[in-house]
Amino acid sequence: MTIATLVQIAQILGPTAVAIGVIFGVIQIRIIERQRREQAAVVIVHSFQSGDFNRAVRQVWAIPPGTTAEELRNSPKDVEEAAVFIGTTLETIGVLVHRRVVPIDLVDDLMGDAIVNFWPRLKDWIEAMRREQSRESVYEWFQWLVDRLAERERRRTTGAHVRYAEWRS
Repeated sequence: MTIATLVQIAQILGPTAVAIGVIFGVIQIRIIERQRREQAAVVIVHSFQSGDFNRAVRQVWAIPPGTTAEELRNSPKDVEEAAVFIGTTLETIGVLVHRRVVPIDLVDDLMGDAIVNFWPRLKDWIEAMRREQSRESVYEWFQWLVDRLAERERRRTTGAHVRYAEWRS
């Protein structure tokens, strides 16, 4: 085998090896990205299933829609604490959805209706905090998440038990 033949083989194998390396890298990045989303989903599921979160959900759910900030603040202390807990949890989830770390479909399937229905109970309280602090950013991602889920809700007219009635494993 001559030097010229070896050079030709190297010229063919070099770009091929680079192409294979790039393809392998892209596949690995996709696998890592999927694992990251799955891990974030597990964290969200755990946060939705924690005892503290469930207690806060029950307390916020008991607040009548349209409750004023003053009425909420005059409630027992643990009610406003529950509102803070729900607000900060959903603020975090809103950021994760916006950054596409967690799919909005997952959040919608797990808690979409509840999240949308928290807003009328906490809206005046959140808007009062925004005015008091002169900061529109108070619970901004919570509101953003509610708006996105409400858009999806308007398009969805049936529950999963109807939409997926024919689903089989």
